[in-house]
Amino acid sequence: MTAIVVATVVGALCAIGTYLLLQQDLVRVVWGLSLLSQAANVYLLAMGNILPAGPDAVPVLAGHGEPPSGVTDPLVQALVLTAIVIGFGMTAFALFLSYRVYQEHGTLALAELAEADEAGDRR
Repeated sequence: MTAIVVATVVGALCAIGTYLLLQQDLVRVVWGLSLLSQAANVYLLAMGNILPAGPDAVPVLAGHGEPPSGVTDPLVQALVLTAIVIGFGMTAFALFLSYRVYQEHGTLALAELAEADEAGDRR
């Protein structure tokens, strides 16, 4: 049941991210990229499943009583947490660049920006 919910969430995030990525507004493109990266993070977390615990499953707890009932690979969680932090930083940077583009050209429409670029109209 949980796998179906996670698959639905990943699919919805990918669909919304792709829809936003195909828009003509620069801010929506940035949010689409952010949603796609979050979908990849949720997908990676879903792949790091809980394994049955053995005596060597958690080396720090070895020799200190009963092992926990289930453990998960901490490497996947560490990688996803790092990806989340980098993703937030990249989104903030991309939004700042979008703001600078708006200040320079007065629009965030990609078609108008492309026309201005072809015409060499730069302020």
